Amino acid sequence: MKKRNIVLLILLLLAIDQAIKIYVKTHFYYGEECYVFGQDWFRLHFLENPGMAWGLKFGEGYLAKVVLILFRLAAIVWGTFYIKKMISKGYAKIFIICAAFIYAGALGNLIDGAFFGIIFEKSDPALQNIAKIFPSGGGYSGFLNGNVVDMWFFPIIDTRLPDWLPQWGGNKFTFFDPVFNTADVWISTGVISLLIFQNKRRKDLKISNKKKSKYIEGNGTVLNNDQ
Repeated sequence: MKKRNIVLLILLLLAIDQAIKIYVKTHFYYGEECYVFGQDWFRLHFLENPGMAWGLKFGEGYLAKVVLILFRLAAIVWGTFYIKKMISKGYAKIFIICAAFIYAGALGNLIDGAFFGIIFEKSDPALQNIAKIFPSGGGYSGFLNGNVVDMWFFPIIDTRLPDWLPQWGGNKFTFFDPVFNTADVWISTGVISLLIFQNKRRKDLKISNKKKSKYIEGNGTVLNNDQ
């Protein structure tokens, strides 16, 4: 697979991710929510995440944020060399595409954390303001101290558990509860697809080896392990 095609794919995925994030950041106030196509289970819900996926963090404060950004940067550098290696060694196209999805997602979230604090006005939940891009007074934080923009929310099940249920009775239950972004979708798509195709490849290889073994036994062929 040509390097140019992979670069174009990564740039396309990155452009989609950043365009959606910039639109949400400059058209929604923090916490604002809208129903996509009028569907209750498909919503745009603007939140900002100072940490990793699912709100995980290395700690609190600027130092923790820098560590997170450096961790993402190291993953991007490693991913760059690994994708080059996959292409040069002739890996199957599907595996390279999966790696490109993961790479684009990681790069998208890295850009948020590195630059969004510089170029965007703060989205204040109390003021419910619509943030401006490149505000005259500067951004809401410095380099490497920005937040990741999240927006996709799929509460497919949003209900109240029956009172007779032990321990959880009467509590609100939502599935799927986390709010995530398009970069997270790229990463998840790449990882899940990679696992599926890797598992399929192992099964196909196992079946192929069994057929080869039966063919050899049927023809009375003896394999020399030294050859």
